[in-house]
Amino acid sequence: MSVSDMHVRATSGPLLSIGDLGGATGASARSLRYYEEQGLLSPHRTRAGHRRYEREAVDRVALVQRLFAAGMTSAEIRPVLPGMIAEEHRTGDLVESLRGYRERLRQEIARQLDTIDILEEVIDAHVGA
Repeated sequence: MSVSDMHVRATSGPLLSIGDLGGATGASARSLRYYEEQGLLSPHRTRAGHRRYEREAVDRVALVQRLFAAGMTSAEIRPVLPGMIAEEHRTGDLVESLRGYRERLRQEIARQLDTIDILEEVIDAHVGA
């Protein structure tokens, strides 16, 4: 689901409840609380302590989910997220950070492919034995 495919289903008022945000993004309440704990999402609080989110949180959660799906950790997402959300927070470091992450992934994939090759050699050497 892309960010543009999501529709906010707020029941009332300008802010979304945790259930509304979860419904709009497909994220569980537990995930949303985890994103908050990790500094990736900042809800407002009612007097009763209930979380309320700006409508922009839908896009933010969708982006966080995509970055998690790309294999990034919350510690890797946290410093790049502000620049991905708001242009005024973008720096040259943002792109370099993401490129660095991509390069680390490519290196890990290369190591994994080498491991597969070695395993195939071992299997081939022992199939006829």
